Amino acid sequence: MSNSPKHRILVVDDQESVRATVSMLLAAHGYLVTMAEDGFEALLRMKSKVPDLIVSDLNMPRMSGFELLSVVRRRFPQVLVVAMSGAYEAGDMIPGGVIADAFYPKGNVGDPEALVKLVAHLLRGPASQVEAHTKQSAPVWVPRNGKDFRGVPYIVLTCTDCLRSFPLNVSPEVNPTVMVTPCIFCMNEVRYIIDFSLSVASPRKPSRIVTLDQDREERSRRATV
Repeated sequence: MSNSPKHRILVVDDQESVRATVSMLLAAHGYLVTMAEDGFEALLRMKSKVPDLIVSDLNMPRMSGFELLSVVRRRFPQVLVVAMSGAYEAGDMIPGGVIADAFYPKGNVGDPEALVKLVAHLLRGPASQVEAHTKQSAPVWVPRNGKDFRGVPYIVLTCTDCLRSFPLNVSPEVNPTVMVTPCIFCMNEVRYIIDFSLSVASPRKPSRIVTLDQDREERSRRATV
């Protein structure tokens, strides 16, 4: 084992087989590896122990990898990140809008050691790489919130400074690029990316459930009227 076991790595993927394979591969090279099946579980694990590096899938239910990596960059700027996905062509370039230090294509099954080399390279990197994370705030990935009364699509942004939320009209289709808008409350610049693969809908109003006792009371009330 050529790597120090003190390096902690968190592997996040909703596919159990991928999660287990990547974890075993990294553990075999001396890393202390923990796993999470989605972004929410990853953040819960990070409350008790912050890893040195995260390897995360991008397309996951509940909380996408895009959103997870954005939260990690804002709350844990010291953590290095490797993004994984099978939705992009193999290559060394990080896809646009992906907030990561490196990218590993899932389709690169023929060379699993490439991931190990990538992780080792990042962990050996200069401190300036981590310091660069704090120089510019990470953009927030936000889902669609539907359309307003005029039929215009809109999103709801939360200011990263004053933490107040406000609606913002957007065009029907937007490329996943970083955009900037001033907060309507404190005028702080909010950087965001619209994830049009996700949408947020208002919860349906629960149907009225009538118990047997309530039904008897209603019948009795009507009989006395």
